[in-house]
Amino acid sequence: MYEKTLSEQSQALAAGDISSVELTQSYLDRIKQLDADYNSFITVTEELALTQAKKADERRTAGDASALTGIPLAHKDLFCTEGVKTTCGSNILDNFVAPYESTVTRKFREASAVMLGKTNMDEFAMGSSNENSHYGAVKNPWDTKAIPGGSSGGSAACVAARLAAGATGTDTGGSIRQPASHCGITGLKPTYGRVSRYGMIAYASSLDQAGPMAKTAEDCALMLNTMAGFDHRDSTCMDREVPDYTATLNDSLEGMTIGLPKEYFSTGLDAAVEQRIRDAVAEYEKLGATVKEVSLPNLELSIPSYYVIAPAEASTNLSRFDGARFGHRCENPADLMDMYKRSRSEGFGEEVKRRILVGTYALSAGYYDAYYRKAQQIRRMIRDDFMNAFEQCDIIMGPNAPTPAFNIGEKSDDPVAMYLSDIYTLSVNLAGLPGMSVPAGIVEGRPVGLQMIGRHFDEGRLLNAAHRFQQVTDFHKASPFKA
Repeated sequence: MYEKTLSEQSQALAAGDISSVELTQSYLDRIKQLDADYNSFITVTEELALTQAKKADERRTAGDASALTGIPLAHKDLFCTEGVKTTCGSNILDNFVAPYESTVTRKFREASAVMLGKTNMDEFAMGSSNENSHYGAVKNPWDTKAIPGGSSGGSAACVAARLAAGATGTDTGGSIRQPASHCGITGLKPTYGRVSRYGMIAYASSLDQAGPMAKTAEDCALMLNTMAGFDHRDSTCMDREVPDYTATLNDSLEGMTIGLPKEYFSTGLDAAVEQRIRDAVAEYEKLGATVKEVSLPNLELSIPSYYVIAPAEASTNLSRFDGARFGHRCENPADLMDMYKRSRSEGFGEEVKRRILVGTYALSAGYYDAYYRKAQQIRRMIRDDFMNAFEQCDIIMGPNAPTPAFNIGEKSDDPVAMYLSDIYTLSVNLAGLPGMSVPAGIVEGRPVGLQMIGRHFDEGRLLNAAHRFQQVTDFHKASPFKA
């Protein structure tokens, strides 16, 4: 059953072929058996999961079930979950038990989905490799020498390893699309404001966005139907009608225009990865789409712009973790200043400290105009580039990352090389657009994903394009256990 998609499992539950308790128990058994190899979970909520599964079965018996009722899911460990530890992958929140529920996880609870546990992640979602967690690196199920991608690497790895039917992730600069690509699963970053951020522990508030991760586009559509929607508790959440994303999955792609940014296919892109992307685009041409070259001339500025804006917002957001209001407090502080210094020094990891220092510097008096204001101006130029490109095409395609997953430790001593691995995904967050990754092949035993970018609030078109691609290809059916 664990090789079936979320949609197929939902149908099996509806037909009475299996109960939610049986399905949940099978996943819990797999987690016990396999996750020591992948380290994809920080917390497994076995007792809670079985209680929720029993209630889901009762709800289904009563004839009050949705598509997600009884489906076992995992949640990234930055969604606050009432009564369950929420660490954000950090020592500073090692013992934090959230007193309230995030909107995203509340919606899944109300749909009677089952929570298997909380997944491992780069500390405070800062990272491209999932090597920056206080709880140790996550390993890619396709090759345990490789990184799974970050920062939603635990969510991607647990879906790829068939330890959950689907998982939630968050994407600040590519943290859903890049790990989905590296682990051979499907992931969607919705438009900024499409999904509530209430109860998500913030990294960079103008960039963070929650989204679904699953085996297929159809599964992501089912999850997004539950996740999306206005929330008065999040002032950045858009009050727009949420369509049924499953209703348009099978629409024809005849006449759709695909834009290929020439900057995506330049120096730095692995030749084998480029070939998989071009092969995938050729499949779309067989489905009736036409292809056109477009340009995103300021793409190379997305990295310096992002690495000013995101750390600046992080330095503000993380100031609350000081040992007094939230987080770890050092032992026997000599005075107040000593408590602040040692609590934060002991609580935060190296990458978080690096970004706090960069962000504080960028926001400091005398440098704000030179760095932060300039970065925001570049951000607008990047958004305008996308708007110009979308005047010529319906959807933009390209790679998610320049290479397949690299080895654990390979770039740990070179932060700039690590940051460059996000070059194709960062600009989408700066522009607030929806982006998606779908499996598109294997290079040297490691998966490669096709990135698709849509207009604001055009998630339905992305899911439609991804679903039609998955109807004529088998890349999404590949599994580490079949390779």
